Amino acid sequence: MKHLFIFTLLLLQIKVEAQTSALAIADSLYTLGNYSKAINEYSKVGGLSAALQIARSYNAVGNYEKAITQYQYVVEVDVKNQLAQFELGKLLLKVNRFDEAKPVFKNLSNLNTTNPEFQFYLGEVNRHLDATDASLKQYKKAINLDSTHLRSLFQLAKHYTIKQERDNALKYILQGLRYYENDVSLINLHALVLFNDYQYEKAIPLFEKLLELGEDKDYVYDKLAFSYNRNWEFSKAKKAYHILIKRDDTNSQTYFDLASVYQKENKLDSVKIYINKAMEVQKPIFANGYSQLAYIAREQKDFKTAFKFFKMAHQEDTSDARTYYNIATTYDQFGTDLQKKLVYYQNFLNDYPNEHPYYYETAKKRISELKEEIHFTKD
Repeated sequence: MKHLFIFTLLLLQIKVEAQTSALAIADSLYTLGNYSKAINEYSKVGGLSAALQIARSYNAVGNYEKAITQYQYVVEVDVKNQLAQFELGKLLLKVNRFDEAKPVFKNLSNLNTTNPEFQFYLGEVNRHLDATDASLKQYKKAINLDSTHLRSLFQLAKHYTIKQERDNALKYILQGLRYYENDVSLINLHALVLFNDYQYEKAIPLFEKLLELGEDKDYVYDKLAFSYNRNWEFSKAKKAYHILIKRDDTNSQTYFDLASVYQKENKLDSVKIYINKAMEVQKPIFANGYSQLAYIAREQKDFKTAFKFFKMAHQEDTSDARTYYNIATTYDQFGTDLQKKLVYYQNFLNDYPNEHPYYYETAKKRISELKEEIHFTKD
């Protein structure tokens, strides 16, 4: 009997050592990014820890459906596993399955009422579900738990900037900048709030700081040039407008704006030159305005709003191939309908066959990828 007991212990020890060895191999493969082989090794090990690693491996290779299935298995068995739920919720959010992500983050926020990240992500889900009041409430809860929670501060600041509620916007912008003085997104919002409030002199150093921090965007130069002009700093305004013209000499609005600077200087010959130039390259000004709003929204990761403005710009000027390309790529970033994505790219190739080679080749490549995704989805 004694010998049988010892033999059983030895068998158990051998089994444990074998599992430990298999787990070490799987972990090594996962760490090195060899995810497919890691999945096979984790499958041999079994257990919840291995299942979680399998979910992470599927996530890493972009097989989101299988990753979600694995995560759901883990959280069903271990209902208090916050880490697995958190990763599942973020993945559901990533693939735009907002209705499924909401109860996950709601449960997390109940399990751990002191974690600002859970409140923030619940706010993100509500924002995507157009539950604005609920999202603002969650962002504020996140800030109450952590007054330096930058992403919550930004979302609140952005909301009130769009709503043109100056005081509320500045409250959250300045709170964030106290902790992160060089945060580009908050500086940008601060500049826009002052710009929209006609405080051009105060907005100028903020737009200048954006350029210093590498935010070398056309819309920054445009608003900076406009602010210089309104602040009677004509040399700086002209320099900024000439930078824009050098980047895009087909934008009539830039020429009109530059002409207005020379008008204030009473240099009428120059005014005539730039007005005539604007007329030569005339494109619908509304299209340019809508495109600018779209670019700003896209920079702020508000892809739905960007998509709406790009479509409005396209309605104003259907000849602009770049605008339609932006419609396709923007919908590709937030849309869930694979067939609709495919149609947008196909329309681009059909309607603008002589567009820039980069756009054309990118669209062709994306069409091929989408057809493959649609095929596998049907299977």
